[in-house]
Amino acid sequence: MFLTITTTGTIERPATDLGFLLHKHPDKAQRFSTSYGTAHVLYPEADAERCTAALLLEVDPVALVRRGRGKGRGGAPDSALAQYVNDRPYAASSLLAVALSTVFSSALRGHCKARPELPERPLPLRIEVPALPARGGTALVERLFAPLGWAVTAEPVPLDERFPQWGDSRYVRLVLEGELRLADALRHLYVLLPVLDDAKHYWVAPDEVDKLLRSGEGWLEHHPEQRLITNRYLARRWSLTRSALERLELARLAETDDAEVEEIDNAVEELTAEFAEQEEQAEQAEQAEQTELTERGEREEVEPEGESAPRPVPLAVRRREAILDALRAAGASRVLDLGCGQGQLLGELLKDARFTEIVGVDVSIRALNEAARRLRLDRMPERQEARLKLTQGSLAYTDSRLTGYDAAVLSEVIEHVDPPRLPALEYAVFGAARPTVVVVTTPNVEYNVRWESLPAGQVRHHDHRFEWTREEFRDWARGVAERHGYAVEFRPVGPEDPEVGPPTQLALFRQEAGETGETSTTTSTTTSTTPTTTPKEAVA
Repeated sequence: MFLTITTTGTIERPATDLGFLLHKHPDKAQRFSTSYGTAHVLYPEADAERCTAALLLEVDPVALVRRGRGKGRGGAPDSALAQYVNDRPYAASSLLAVALSTVFSSALRGHCKARPELPERPLPLRIEVPALPARGGTALVERLFAPLGWAVTAEPVPLDERFPQWGDSRYVRLVLEGELRLADALRHLYVLLPVLDDAKHYWVAPDEVDKLLRSGEGWLEHHPEQRLITNRYLARRWSLTRSALERLELARLAETDDAEVEEIDNAVEELTAEFAEQEEQAEQAEQAEQTELTERGEREEVEPEGESAPRPVPLAVRRREAILDALRAAGASRVLDLGCGQGQLLGELLKDARFTEIVGVDVSIRALNEAARRLRLDRMPERQEARLKLTQGSLAYTDSRLTGYDAAVLSEVIEHVDPPRLPALEYAVFGAARPTVVVVTTPNVEYNVRWESLPAGQVRHHDHRFEWTREEFRDWARGVAERHGYAVEFRPVGPEDPEVGPPTQLALFRQEAGETGETSTTTSTTTSTTPTTTPKEAVA
């Protein structure tokens, strides 16, 4: 079983950088023991212009049978002889994928201590696999690799060159060429080699879902053959496949870069401030003479530069302040941030010592890793680190780990969920986890008309599945409260326009003591997050 990785370079960027990335020195031939044989790494060529790393895997058929407990190819006891005489030692399969993850583990993760900048650099790569099982033929090989940026050459291997009338075998000689990061290329191979073979040499357990999502992060959620890849990788185990597909579908949540959302919010806030200023000037023009306006303009011209009007507070900041105010008023100390993204709210929660246990939950490993980086989790003091936990999870499923908390926050999350899946999210949060307090924020679509640069009918972010009016949001929230025994009140977030309301709307749910499904009607008055105090509607 054989695979080569080739790259080219220059004097300034020598091709031998491949050795740093793979953590294998080009001047040495190395060997590694695996569960099923021995893996060898060597460099047939290595200079500044061209470097090739080769992975040769020698499979021990006896060890394969013993560790497989007598199972033949793909786990099926074809025959006693087939357990020992098969294509496993020669054709690329899950055996080679496991060898890649074992021998090139650092490269697969994108780590390089000696040259930290190298893993992020795309390289001109050429990958060759002389014998690759392809259940689906060359057309399937093309459909799997081409969407990932590869130029694909898949040549069928004849059954026997001496007898061309016999036709081609199910094996192909694969050549991939493209400019990609090495870590991405290895992840593609790790997932797609066993997919093309459509058989694994080991029992597929539930943890394979996590392996698939880690290796497929950033590309699998958008791949046109996502369902086929997932089904084959998980050995056609429907329960696992369904779980993986659900998590991949929700992984789009993680791609909503909170920084991008903040940028949009800031733009909305600035445009809102401009609109308010124009309205104020128009009103003044109606009430004052032209001479007074002129005098006021002259005074403004001689004002020192440092006395300009303060910049409006970004909407994302006001939203977090509103959430924190609600949590503090509720006396919450153990808080869930559901759909935590890159951890902006987690950082604010950590600043307040009253929040003794903080759990960030997101469907995306990438988002959680980014949150850990932003929060400097690796350098956080021990006592503070003990307050924070980052957990991967889907809000479409019940999760026993999320029960027993004082409060849960769904900040700008529900609008990223397809409407048919909202009942599942509702039950997972309000029916199963049942925190004492739940804070939900979502955009107010009525306010979009105040954003002049937003085309009519367009949502604020490309990943929003919907944006609700104030009445639609309140109808949904009231129904949730009634079904699960909560009282709910509504608060505006951001400057509240007299015609279209605030840019963001907040619902505060409180679990009613002694209630199992019925709620009573109450009325309350709360304070807006803007300097203006306005009445808030509250219903149960």
